[in-house]
Amino acid sequence: MIAKIGSGKSTAGLIRYLFDTKKAKDHTDPHLVASWDGFASDPGRADDFDATKLRLVADLDLRVKQARRLGRAPERHVWHCSVRAAPGDRHLTDAEWADIAHRIVAATGIAPQGDPDGCRWVAVRHADDHIHIAATKVRGDLRTARHWNDYLTADKELAAIEKEYGLKRVVRGDRTAAQRPTRAETEKARRAGKTQTSRERLRTTVRQLVSIATGPQEFLHLLDGVEGVLVDVQHFPSGDLRGYKVAVEGDTNAAGEPVWFSGAKLAPDLSFPKIRERLADIEAPPVTKPGSRRGPSPWHQATAAAERILHHLDHGDEAAAQAHIAAFGEAVDLLPLVAPSHLRPHLQQAATAFERATRSRMRAQQDQARALQSAVRALRTAPVIGGGSGLAMFLDIAVLVVIATARWHQARRHDQQVAAAHQALVHLQAAYQQAAAEPLAALAQRPPPARTVERHAQRILMIVPEHAQRVLDDPGWPALAAALTEAETAGHDAELLLQHAARQRTLDDAHSTARTLTWRVQRLAARQVPGVQARAARAHTSATARPARRELRRGPL
Repeated sequence: MIAKIGSGKSTAGLIRYLFDTKKAKDHTDPHLVASWDGFASDPGRADDFDATKLRLVADLDLRVKQARRLGRAPERHVWHCSVRAAPGDRHLTDAEWADIAHRIVAATGIAPQGDPDGCRWVAVRHADDHIHIAATKVRGDLRTARHWNDYLTADKELAAIEKEYGLKRVVRGDRTAAQRPTRAETEKARRAGKTQTSRERLRTTVRQLVSIATGPQEFLHLLDGVEGVLVDVQHFPSGDLRGYKVAVEGDTNAAGEPVWFSGAKLAPDLSFPKIRERLADIEAPPVTKPGSRRGPSPWHQATAAAERILHHLDHGDEAAAQAHIAAFGEAVDLLPLVAPSHLRPHLQQAATAFERATRSRMRAQQDQARALQSAVRALRTAPVIGGGSGLAMFLDIAVLVVIATARWHQARRHDQQVAAAHQALVHLQAAYQQAAAEPLAALAQRPPPARTVERHAQRILMIVPEHAQRVLDDPGWPALAAALTEAETAGHDAELLLQHAARQRTLDDAHSTARTLTWRVQRLAARQVPGVQARAARAHTSATARPARRELRRGPL
């Protein structure tokens, strides 16, 4: 069950909506299931609907009018709470909904149990799966009800109700979720033929710009250059930056003014102070001059940085882990900007879903993830070209990071974040399958000689015996054998590369062990080939270590 709570100025307007069956087609048989004293007038069961409705409104407003004469009535005196069952739940009886309504008004402080001065309220049922509770906030002693944190207290009570009634246990949040579009925003977008509301579009735009900006000033500069987006930057009297708000060009209110959204209204981590904290001290990507020697691939560097997130989630403190999850979210936000067009739908859906998993009540220690953030920014100058092996390599480790993120949140009972990570995982895996197909097929089309393949197979059996059969049976094995051969041809020791690749991180979570090893081998092989002396030293080390390994393998036999 979920509750949605709001406030208003007109008791008559709310009651009119709750009993309306003409404009609201989903309102069927509206009637009361409970009220403050059990004897409230029910327009849905009366012969004279209009007269009964007026009487009900007058009864609900009685104390409001008394308090108003004393100058003590709140301006927004109406309290409105809708309680909806989850899809698939059984249909509750009127008596069960009445019990739920009594428990909600008691838990939220509207009408505490046993309090004769509790507020006046009614619960209206006009559909099978939900009720609306309408109350006026003035108590019998003419004080305003104390209903602070009513959403949290209602949510806690609903969790207990779900357990007692045997209903579906709804995933609950921690108040760090981004604000959902209102019904008015959704209807406005639908009438305009748009698939996204202005709030959703702006949230995506701002998050993507944060993922490529290296400082707050650059972020604002990039934001100001987005076509179709209006930007208003606010300053303190001292001239220092205070914040920003954005609007979609052409999206206006009834007065013809732009509909503005501050960063905090888009998402809790998109307020200007939060963005300034996230972007502080990030190193700008180095500019490669024409003719200069190229350094390591930005995709290789970003993949290596992302792989270290797994260590932080397993062994780091919570502040550092939360910072790395947020920084990885920036990488996911960036991917749709640089990926080929056929991958963008899945990557954008992954970014939209994972956004929820990047925030929790844990405070992030941002400076712990600066290296990852810098590596992510370097990707903006590294569009995917050719076979796209760099992107496929990054997506391979990204899948493991999302799995680890879900486990991290699960251990801390962050239910919404876990659900978001699982949703993002589906889209990332789909994008990876598409991105990996071409580079892996290209590798497999360059098969090494049979004797070389056999030699690589023996290395697999020796270095990763617990995964060996799965690797050799994997459709990705030919690509791994080709990658090892190409690395060997370039001057690398294939056995040492494979050892290093296997040690980098457990392979237990890998969807395809062969593919994961392929990307690791390629990333390691992209480094500078060791010199003659270094190769000789490694060969000596390998030769002395090899008999010991073989002896260990013979032991259990």
